[in-house]
Amino acid sequence: MSRARVVSAIPRRSILRSAPIASFALVTGAFLQTAHADAIDEAALIRQFVGGTATPSSRVHVQMPKIFSNGYSVPLTLFVESPMTEADYVRTIHVLAPKNPIIPVANFSFSPQSGQAKLSTRIRLAQTQDVLAIAEMNDGTLLLGRGSTQVDVDGCK
Repeated sequence: MSRARVVSAIPRRSILRSAPIASFALVTGAFLQTAHADAIDEAALIRQFVGGTATPSSRVHVQMPKIFSNGYSVPLTLFVESPMTEADYVRTIHVLAPKNPIIPVANFSFSPQSGQAKLSTRIRLAQTQDVLAIAEMNDGTLLLGRGSTQVDVDGCK
């Protein structure tokens, strides 16, 4: 059996000379990506996933434990102060976790027949972060609330 010699289009010495530059570029790129991930543009995220600009509001309450042992199942309670009448009610609550691999966590729909815009659930978090709750009202206004929790173990690996 004969062995065929593989001819490389790029000389080996060129590859060896460029290795330190490539390593530097990879490390620098990873650093810049991490720095960018810490500086999240919440307004752009909300526009992307909800389609508008949300106003911070004291009417949207997000309750989470300050510290939780792991991110696999973090308790979350949401409540929006609203009379829940035909003239004024919460249509949808969007939950976003900006540092998760999949940012939109859940959407919950309501109607005046719901009586109140309140829910309790558990969510998965990749790391310590602020969780955003955007309440979409029946007139189209978007109200923003936030909750923060520190997770000790990543829940999204």
